[in-house]
Amino acid sequence: MTDVSFSSGAAEPAGGPQPTKLDELVAVMARLRAPGGCPWDADQTHESLVQYLIEETYELVEAIETGNREDMIEELGDVLYQVLFHADIAAGTPGEDFDIQDVAAQMTAKMVGRHPHVFGDRKAETADDVVEFWDDLKKVEKPGRTSVLDGIPQAMPSLSLADKLLGRAQKVGLLSLEDAGGVAVQSEDELGPLLLAIVASAKANGLDAERALRSTLRDLQGEIREHESGSADAGIIGIVAPD
Repeated sequence: MTDVSFSSGAAEPAGGPQPTKLDELVAVMARLRAPGGCPWDADQTHESLVQYLIEETYELVEAIETGNREDMIEELGDVLYQVLFHADIAAGTPGEDFDIQDVAAQMTAKMVGRHPHVFGDRKAETADDVVEFWDDLKKVEKPGRTSVLDGIPQAMPSLSLADKLLGRAQKVGLLSLEDAGGVAVQSEDELGPLLLAIVASAKANGLDAERALRSTLRDLQGEIREHESGSADAGIIGIVAPD
């Protein structure tokens, strides 16, 4: 890990490099996990921290949607701390041996590589042009992926997963969202109560809305894979609410 000294009240040498606030946070993390630091912090693993990463991420989402400036700063800091925590664990784990500088370096290279219209000589006039670049670059970066479904985390909340899968189904030509009949909504103010009503109806009838949607999404993924393999009907399907 980058050697950043941190001691309260200690003055930096005149003319010497001044640590940034991010440097200080990295140093705090290192001190907490070092011998003589915090036993709880020292005991944590990547796996034990997953629950906190998920919780902090949801708290950040809530701050974005309903919070103010101070809420955003706090929750962004909590998520950042989780990233630093995992990097510090890796720095001391044989076989991993990377730190936050390695994480930053890889991300910088990735972002520069994925923006040839900014850092290179490709041209992009619209956001759609950029998405096309990304699709091409991902094929080069991850040649082992054979399906548009590869890389989609199945543990996503079911509504987020549904949105992602519908986009992939549309990309491969399996689905036409314009043909999605049965439900017409024009705003999120209309959509929210409708979704709540569906869940309420499911609950009233002893049904599990989450499980039902996940089951349908598994079927959709099967259709996408069949379509990609050429074994499915080439026709475009629509999403139609049952009568």
